[in-house]
Amino acid sequence: MRPPLVDIEDLTVEFPTDGGVIRAVDRLRLNIAEGESVGLVGESGCGKTVAALSLLRLLPAPGRVVSGTVRFEGTDLLALDEERMRELRGRKIAMVFQEPMRSLNPVFRCGAQVAETLEAHSRLDARESRRRVVSLFDQVGLAPAKDLFEAYPHELSGGMRQRVMIAMALACDPRLLLADEPTTALDVTVQAQIVDLLTRLRRSRNLAVLLISHNLALVSGVCNRVAVMYAGQIVESAPAAMLFERPGHPYTRALVESLPRIDGPVGVPVPIPGEVPHPLRWPRGCRFADRCFRVRLECRSEEPPMTKWASDHWVRCREGAGRNPEEPA
Repeated sequence: MRPPLVDIEDLTVEFPTDGGVIRAVDRLRLNIAEGESVGLVGESGCGKTVAALSLLRLLPAPGRVVSGTVRFEGTDLLALDEERMRELRGRKIAMVFQEPMRSLNPVFRCGAQVAETLEAHSRLDARESRRRVVSLFDQVGLAPAKDLFEAYPHELSGGMRQRVMIAMALACDPRLLLADEPTTALDVTVQAQIVDLLTRLRRSRNLAVLLISHNLALVSGVCNRVAVMYAGQIVESAPAAMLFERPGHPYTRALVESLPRIDGPVGVPVPIPGEVPHPLRWPRGCRFADRCFRVRLECRSEEPPMTKWASDHWVRCREGAGRNPEEPA
């Protein structure tokens, strides 16, 4: 069996503050195979973006990785010096950020910003870089590509700016793409276009993708496998079809049940009561206990382990891990 392209083991990320230490990511374990699309889902504040930034070693100060390993192609990224990391960023590992209007420089033309990525990691001259960028714009559906090369970010729609960011991320033909909420603030039809684009590019390039989102409906149609994150921890991991058909963790079940459906009885989606606990005050036991409809006494005093619930299906829950997976949720 081939080793995964990315293998994250026990990654822990902390942010020291005047009020104490925030553990934003707690002993994260995740792997991604070559050509695989993995969804990382959960509510805002669960640590999804921090986990992705840790892979690129782009944590904002005073964030720091305090333990764990992040192996990419067998090499621990956390052990590399900064010069070697700069060689990998953009060339082998690329990222599409949440808000393209904040990621793109408003005073430079879009084509020049994508060309800069190419020139930083290759020996292409200005003419060849331009040709390559125009080709990338065509591939991501930006037309007319030659005209949009000269456009400024404010002259484009949100969906077009996101396509520029995807073109920039793919410029050096990376092996891993981190997509952080790539459809945020886009209307539904444009979201579908971006999702279709990412799927097509992944398949044509054999690209590994980590898709970060709070939108389960989006993830269900794109990803081979899904990891659910809550309060800094992975609470469930499974193949996408298995997870949506038989979610094992009460949090995952609540997320799935809150989705609007076009089949079955008509009703109002059920929201999850409460909110994610503050990271300075993680509960002692299960971090979902205060919001869980099946909480037990021991859930509040003992942290549940990550347990194999079914084939390639892992759940951080005593109730979920102890139930027969063939029984209804």
